[in-house]
Amino acid sequence: MPSKNFYIGKGKLDELIALREASGADVIIIDDELTPLQQRNLEESLKIKIIDRVALILDIFARHAQTHEGKLQVELAQHEYLLPRLAGQWSHLERLGGGIGTRGPGESQLETDRRIINKKIQKLKKQLEDVKKHRMLYRQQRRKSGIPVVALVGYTNSGKSTLLNVLSNAGVLAEDKLFATLDPTTRRIFLPDKSPVLLSDTVGFIRKLPPTVVSAFRATLEELTEATVLLHVVDFSSDNAAEQCSVVESILKDMEIADKPVITVLNKIDLLLDAGKKWSEDEALAFFENQEIKKENENSVIISAEKGWGIKNLLERVNKVINY
Repeated sequence: MPSKNFYIGKGKLDELIALREASGADVIIIDDELTPLQQRNLEESLKIKIIDRVALILDIFARHAQTHEGKLQVELAQHEYLLPRLAGQWSHLERLGGGIGTRGPGESQLETDRRIINKKIQKLKKQLEDVKKHRMLYRQQRRKSGIPVVALVGYTNSGKSTLLNVLSNAGVLAEDKLFATLDPTTRRIFLPDKSPVLLSDTVGFIRKLPPTVVSAFRATLEELTEATVLLHVVDFSSDNAAEQCSVVESILKDMEIADKPVITVLNKIDLLLDAGKKWSEDEALAFFENQEIKKENENSVIISAEKGWGIKNLLERVNKVINY
């Protein structure tokens, strides 16, 4: 049970102080969400900047947001995170447009800050509401077209964007890093029977996804509710593949879309092969066909998006599920 005042107990706090002094570190990252009180107390005790899990994720999101919507979503989440943490933090005023002339009679600096941020939050929510309405109109048009939607979901860095590029030549940024692709992308592709589907990529999931992030990206994640089929892309080479699968399944359940047809796409099999041997696609697929995790999930397909292996099998499975 985390300490109410410091998150960690006194003994651990003393150890951390000693470690900071020995290492000369100038920042500490806590792999959990801290309350404003816990963060303030830790910074006062350690005399060092403290970054919690939420702040770190939001910073990564801010670096990767490219579209207008993505930037709005990140900015909203950042402001909602900052609001309860304002006490003693005045340097952000310049970034938020505050300063001389913004304070009314009798207002303290803290009250001024809160007023500025609350106004900014309301403005961002209104802008995102407009984006949401635009998305709804777009989804209505898609429904009228009758074209099925196939949505890519998965833990961050599982290879969704690489798969999207292979299937559609979308040209989406695909890198070996967390949240390399933040903004949703939708492309039309054709299945083996020549029928069209819309393939949609979404932001990657992660364990302990902060509520502020889920809330800010609600409009984007709503794309999943429109999907006919979900392709759950799994980094099969990861030692934590099973845990990552559980995280994604839990989030889908929380979003009340776990009952949709799901095809589990076991990706990155090329990273598990003997690098000293030259593998053909057929040899690689045959090698993994009888793996235990494959047996446990009948509706799964083994691929390497990077190598282009198993793509034909994947499209045939999607074709079969949609026409079932």
